[in-house]
Amino acid sequence: MEETLNILVVDDDKVDRMTVRRALKTAGVKVEIVEAVDCRDAITALSQTAFDCVFLDYRLPDQNGLSLIHEIRSRGIKVPLVVLTGQGDEQIAVELMKAGATDYLSKSRVSSEILAQILRNAIRVYRAEMQVAFVNQQLRESNELLTQQNQELEAQRQQIELQNQKLMEASQLKTQFLATMSHELRTPMNAIIGFSQLLLRPQCGSLTEQQKNMVERIFNNGKHLLMLLNEVLDFSKLEAGRLNLNPEIFDLSQVVKATTAEMISLAEAKKLSVQVHSDLQNAVVFNDPLRVRQILTNLLSNAIKFTELGGIGVDMKELPNNHVEIAVWDTGIGIASSDLKYIFEAFRQIDQNITRKYPGTGLGLPVVDALVQMMGGKIIVESQLGKGSVFRVELPRQILPVKQQSSDSNNLDKMSKITALSSKGTSLKKKDLRFAQDKLPTEKGDR
Repeated sequence: MEETLNILVVDDDKVDRMTVRRALKTAGVKVEIVEAVDCRDAITALSQTAFDCVFLDYRLPDQNGLSLIHEIRSRGIKVPLVVLTGQGDEQIAVELMKAGATDYLSKSRVSSEILAQILRNAIRVYRAEMQVAFVNQQLRESNELLTQQNQELEAQRQQIELQNQKLMEASQLKTQFLATMSHELRTPMNAIIGFSQLLLRPQCGSLTEQQKNMVERIFNNGKHLLMLLNEVLDFSKLEAGRLNLNPEIFDLSQVVKATTAEMISLAEAKKLSVQVHSDLQNAVVFNDPLRVRQILTNLLSNAIKFTELGGIGVDMKELPNNHVEIAVWDTGIGIASSDLKYIFEAFRQIDQNITRKYPGTGLGLPVVDALVQMMGGKIIVESQLGKGSVFRVELPRQILPVKQQSSDSNNLDKMSKITALSSKGTSLKKKDLRFAQDKLPTEKGDR
């Protein structure tokens, strides 16, 4: 060993102390030795100096080595302890090791080689134990830290869960409020529209040009407000999961043409061209015609609203796997690629300013997206700023709402009929085609 070791020798016999000193010197161990003759001196020395090892006699004048070991360990003094026992004391070795001794050696076996070897082993074992204790302490501290962090994370999780629950309750209340208010406002609004429409009839008497203009304004604004209320009501039903599809057999191309025809007056007012093109070999579908018209009305009114020059149009074509596509396009202002991810968010509009050029509730496209998903389809948007947009709606040729899968056998028969007609390319008879008679509002749409 190159380092100089501080050694404490505790023995009341001077000869035994000299024997230890001589053995270590003969072995070539560099040591600084401090001697103590009893337990009290040993405790004092250990309290004042850090030793690398202690050799102590088992039999001391004031108490035995076992008691001294207990006292040293009770004081928290960390040092290797080698007990030197006399002849016949080997039977207590187990008790010494249990009490905290590092090793023991009979005085009759003391030699330079054995003592040096025991010293080296004792220091090596002690340092290994200290390293293990240090690592264990680090592990305990890390474990305590992880436990604390886990408790904090659990508290945060519970807080987030509570906040989510509150948000869900608030969302449900909002949906319920929107549905209630929309329903309550529709009744007087229908009365306003009905009476204004009645006033415009010749049977009710003639109106001056100024009176007629004012009544028409009441009628048109009433229809617009009713459209907004219908959007809010549909959205609230979709959020609450209370909006159902009522599928039936109908000719998709005829519904598209009829819906587009209803929008022509709005397009002509802005001097926009309107085109409808169909590549459908078989236009028969099984879907909810009213909701399909609603989707088209929203997309077409959007196209008209955001187009100042050029035109708008609807293209229809067959898709693989018994699907069809309805593409509504325009040559309008377009949508920036960074804004495409927001257009289907409820109440979100690209221009959120209250003085924006294009009015609306911000619910048109979210309602369209939700309806398309209910039908088992998807909507794809392609757009370029300043060049226009294309909204591609891909729908299955036949749908079956989940709520009707187990009960509506009539619908299953209809679906089988469509499949058969599709495979033969047969046209349906007039009695098989039914169309919704209630017209949807013609001034919908938000982007």
